Amino acid sequence: MQHILLINGHPNPDSFNAALASAYREGALQSGAIVEEINIGTLSFNPNLQYGYTKRMDLEPDLLSSLEKIKRADHVVWIHPVWWGGLPALMKGFIDRLFLPGITYQYRDNSLWWDKLLTGKTARIITTIDQPAWYYKLFYRNPSVHQLKKSTLEFCGVKPVRVTYIGIIKTAGPDKRTKWLQQVQRLGARLG
Repeated sequence: MQHILLINGHPNPDSFNAALASAYREGALQSGAIVEEINIGTLSFNPNLQYGYTKRMDLEPDLLSSLEKIKRADHVVWIHPVWWGGLPALMKGFIDRLFLPGITYQYRDNSLWWDKLLTGKTARIITTIDQPAWYYKLFYRNPSVHQLKKSTLEFCGVKPVRVTYIGIIKTAGPDKRTKWLQQVQRLGARLG
């Protein structure tokens, strides 16, 4: 039985991203998976890595709880919009504050290499965009996906990381949105 963690990076609880998270959860639960959730917009934490990596900030209770959920998960599903080619600021702050040396990776002494502390986990990124996926890939080179997939998740040992693009959001009517919700529900059902 899969233990799935859904992380919604959209700060608005009424967003289409929240509806996508609900659809994924429904599919995963129907297939017998254990599902936990993190809605980053409802967490109480300072998203600013105030001292960079020179001084460790204490993790707030919501970040400690999130870390435990990440550790328990076999599969982590990140759902977020693309804003200005990147992640929402609060989601980036969540990663900055939580994905730290000794927590999700550890540099080796006197070495350029590191230990990947999230090895054994898999992930899916479900990202909403306001342009065709081919255009985002070809002309912008997937900056948000590269940041989350390559520079964060795979850096910490999460593999494979699959990506689902949902868009064009701004011009989609109710029928198209319903099809996307059904698609995401099927994704959830496959992993349970």
